[in-house]
Parts: sequence; C-alpha cells; structure tokens
Amino acid sequence: MSAAPVVGIVGSAGAYGRWLRGFLQQRMGLEVIGHDPADPHSEDPEQLLQRADVLIFSAPIRHTPALIADYVARSAGREAGRLWLDVTSVKSAPVAAMLASQAEVVGLHPMTAPPKAPTLKGRVLVVCQARVSRWQPWVQQLCAALEAECVHATPEHHDQVMALVQAMVHATHLAQAGVLREYAPLLGALPALMPYRSASFELDTAIIARILSLNPAIYEDIQFGNPHVAPMLDRLLAQLQHLRAQVGQGDDAARAAFRQHMLLDNRDSQGETVLAEGNYTFERVGYLLADLTERNAISVHLPEDRPGSLRELLHVFERHAVSLASIHSSRTPGGEVHFRVGFVAGSDAAALQRAAEEIDRSGIGRVLPR
Repeated sequence: MSAAPVVGIVGSAGAYGRWLRGFLQQRMGLEVIGHDPADPHSEDPEQLLQRADVLIFSAPIRHTPALIADYVARSAGREAGRLWLDVTSVKSAPVAAMLASQAEVVGLHPMTAPPKAPTLKGRVLVVCQARVSRWQPWVQQLCAALEAECVHATPEHHDQVMALVQAMVHATHLAQAGVLREYAPLLGALPALMPYRSASFELDTAIIARILSLNPAIYEDIQFGNPHVAPMLDRLLAQLQHLRAQVGQGDDAARAAFRQHMLLDNRDSQGETVLAEGNYTFERVGYLLADLTERNAISVHLPEDRPGSLRELLHVFERHAVSLASIHSSRTPGGEVHFRVGFVAGSDAAALQRAAEEIDRSGIGRVLPR
C-alpha cells in the first residue's frame, strides 16, 4: 500500500466523479486519473487498471454492477493488493460485484449530492467495509479528510435503511408534487400558494424543488434499483389508504381511530426524547427560514479566510450605528461562502447603505446583489 496512492475514477466526468477528483487532488494531494465515455480525453480502462492503486466506481446505479464485472474480467487478478470503492446509493449489488475481484473492497455512500463545499463536513457518509485489511489505515485517512459523519453498516442493512431514508422521502415528495400539479388549474401553481405557506409547507416544497432540480436518473435508480423499496411502498400506501378510509367514514369512531392509530401510536413509537429533539430541530429551522426571508438584510462575501475577518465586518456596522438581528453563514448557488446579516426593524436605510459602501470600498468584503 502506497502512502500516496494513485486514484482512478471510473465515471470521472459525472457530477461525483468531478467532485471526487477535485477533493482528492486538492485536499489529499493525490494523483487522480479517470475514465468516462463522456470525456474523450480521459484515460482508457486499461490505464486505470495498470496504474491505479485505488479504483473508485462513480457511475449510475443501474450500470454499476455490470461495469464492475467488466473491470474484474479486464483486471484478471492484477487488482490483488489494491483497493476498490464505489459511491452509489445502493450497496448490495455493487459490493457483491467488487467482491468477485481480488481487491480489498469498501462501499461508500455520501448522503448528499456533490456539495459545493470542498469536503463532506456536516454530511453523513455510510461506509460498508466488505473486505479490507492492509488498506484500513488509508480508508480511515480518507474518511478523516472528507470530514463526514461516518456510519458503518453492512450492504444489506444499508439498502434496507435507504428504502426509508431515501426512497420513502423521495416517493412522498414526488407524490406531493403530482398533487400540486393536479390542483394547479384550480388553485394556481406553487407561487400562488406560497403566500399562504407554513414552515412545514415551505420545507416540503423546498425538498420537492431539490429533487426535481437534480439528475432524474439518480432518483429513478433509488426507487427501481433497491429491492427493499417495493415492500416499503406497499406499507406507505396501506397507511394512506387507512387514513383515506377514516376520513371517508367521517364519524366520531373514525376520528378516535385516527387519533389512536396516526397520532398516539406513532407518538409512543417515537418516544419522548426523539420527539423533543425533532421538535426543537423543526423550531430552529423555522427560525432560520424566518431570518432568511427577512428583506432587511445584506449578504457579504469575505475574500480572505483568516482570523478576524468577521470581526472587521461587524465593526463596520458598529461604526454606522446599525444593530444586527441575525447573522448566518451560507453559500451562494455558485458555492461562494458568505455571511447573511439581518438588521433590526426600523434600521436607518441610509446608514445601511453607507455601511455597505464602506465594506465594498475597504476590501473587507464584497456585498452580494440581492
């Protein structure tokens, strides 16, 4: 095992392939080579098999097992002593395909689309260590560099959990999107409904927008590529059909059954601690949404990542006698880190303008357009 292995990415032109290349080169200082049929300038598979100490499969879920099998046949035992990884959302079939090789095998599943951030900090990474010994220290080094919250699981358990954590969530929100589409001729499209929003509705529609904005093939494969999804959908439909029957019945007995089955039984199943933590999380997200929709605010990018930059920014507002109501760090759609600063109601608009001009003029930061 090399201390600085050459990493090969199969699917290097895809979204995660590109992100992984940048991460491995910039954060870990490794040489990265890749193959992708969408990139005519990429290396061919034989070059990856000859040179890559670590081979990462980053391809569509439905094609990954067959793709791995092709590399097993091409490699013909040369992979012995090397490490093979995959980063798909389903683990059983890809891991089983990699185990047909003589390489050490670890399945990875980042629980996020490729982030705009340079690492997976704040995100979960599921790690399925199927066959690993000599490469164990390097896998630990990789996980540490990714800065993710690593959760270890078997491939089978991972897929069972993903039927709930991913497929159920996607299915319910896609169903909601379909209902909204059907009601649009009567009540208007989503923009017409948003003035009536609750925090729950705003969060749900944000999730819908996220799903519909990303690669459709990923969401298709999550539903169709995991054998545990169909039984989950049966249970989900049964719950909804039960609710529909109770609402249709409409009497006091149906209300009592709803209260017991949908509310009390589920509350008891969750437990007081889990409910308290989840409710507090919802409240915090609600406060955040309220802050982020406040129009009396500006966003500032700080070009220098150094101690004291934020303090200098805040001193500008102090000098102009502007009181802050909130401050949040975030990223622009292009991935640029910025601070969104909200101000108390009734703040002097002229003072805010002068503060913004000083920020731009001084070079402390750059005020972003609203």
